[in-house]
Amino acid sequence: MSDVIVLHPGDTVAVLPARAEACSAPLGSGVPLGAPVAAGHKIARKAMGQGDPVIKFGQIIGRASRPIAIGEHVHTHNCAFSGHDRSHRVGADLARAEAAIPRGKARSFKGYVREDGRVGTRNFIALCATVNCSATVIRRAAAEIEAEGTLAGYPDVDGIAAFAHGTGCGMASTGRGAEILERVLWGHATHPNVGAAIFVGLGCEVMQIGRMQARFGEAGTERFHALTIQETGGTRATIEAIKAKVRDILPQVNATGRSDCPVSALRIGLQCGGSDGFSGITANPALGVASDLIVGQGGGVILSETPEIHGAEELLLRRTTPEVARQLTDCLQWWEEYSAQGGGSMDNNPSPGNKQGGITTILEKSLGAVAKAGATPLRAFYDYAEQVTTPGLSFMDSPGYDPVSATGQIAGGAQIVVFTTGRGSAFGSKPAPTLKLATSDRLMAAMPDDMDLGCGDILSRGVAIEDKGKEIFEAILRVASGARTKSEILELGDNEFQPWQLGAVM
Repeated sequence: MSDVIVLHPGDTVAVLPARAEACSAPLGSGVPLGAPVAAGHKIARKAMGQGDPVIKFGQIIGRASRPIAIGEHVHTHNCAFSGHDRSHRVGADLARAEAAIPRGKARSFKGYVREDGRVGTRNFIALCATVNCSATVIRRAAAEIEAEGTLAGYPDVDGIAAFAHGTGCGMASTGRGAEILERVLWGHATHPNVGAAIFVGLGCEVMQIGRMQARFGEAGTERFHALTIQETGGTRATIEAIKAKVRDILPQVNATGRSDCPVSALRIGLQCGGSDGFSGITANPALGVASDLIVGQGGGVILSETPEIHGAEELLLRRTTPEVARQLTDCLQWWEEYSAQGGGSMDNNPSPGNKQGGITTILEKSLGAVAKAGATPLRAFYDYAEQVTTPGLSFMDSPGYDPVSATGQIAGGAQIVVFTTGRGSAFGSKPAPTLKLATSDRLMAAMPDDMDLGCGDILSRGVAIEDKGKEIFEAILRVASGARTKSEILELGDNEFQPWQLGAVM
């Protein structure tokens, strides 16, 4: 492992692959460090005056807030968030992106084929609360079903997923907030990883079951069931009614077995959380290679977390069409206004943990985050929780907060979430499992029960990013065929269902 990592010849900073001690000079020249500097942080490769651009990945990540000497630690104390180039060259790299789509032998996985032709990687029974008033009821029913051993003898049922949330009433019945919650609930109930769903409401809430059925269709099919606490006779009676309905539909759900399915049926949600200075160097670009391989097979990948592409949108706009570019830039403008309304800015996104891990500004974070999307064309833009039907790379608007973002991707049809992390994450999701990638050997050793695959050997052992991407691709196919992820073994995912709440609470 070299003393420093230089990511682009034009960079004014280099990255430390390991901790540098005080009084050392990692570049071999320049100012010795006055204090220890952690791995993943940046060292100046050249002297910079106040206001000069700080460049990493060949892109501006901020500007020097005071003079910086060669060899000096570059971080929040001397590098500030700044504006970025918005003279977007839409479509400039579209032809190159088309040529970047890998072509290879068709691959398959073992999945559950549904009546609508979509394919599941898991087979859950979903309990969906339409309102917070029925959240306890569905959680209690799910816990009692598990405790009573009701699922024993049904090996092709992965479990009961209780989707409880904190809203559903005291809200406007029209507008984007209501539309989002409807899409999230219906998207989880009709998800390809769900064999049957039971909607449970109180009865008098804004988010009415019948209204969703009328809007989205499929009312009265055998796969969807509904009841309300008020009509069923109260809390205890409703819990017993849910349990009875589950016992009734279990044989039908269990009868669906796995069969060979093409990779073109997959939609993969791309997530990163607890990012560090290595995220954009190891795990994210390796996931980008795996994303390209999925796209090359005719499948789809979904990039989200809109605040975390701010400053790096050019990398996407250069490989898309004018219409998709307009949708994406309009969305980014909305986010700038939205954050300002709350008294913040887009640079509020890097968390304290991100900064401790070496990320200084949202511009730097975004450049690393976009790497998850690979190099193929951006085909489509989707609003939060919309059904993703377009093959290839799509973008879905969402907050950067991982549970909310992943909830939208899953509602949109993602059957697996792949999640990169540098600081560490205890995230999991249902009904789509989460596959977690560690950016460093240190994290892989520190949290072995949570991390599915390590990407730190890209630095420590010189593993090629392309080879690591192929390894991730194979791991995705194994999980799609039923291999359990670490988060599934830990039984994570019940509390990570978090619909994005927009609009006034009335």
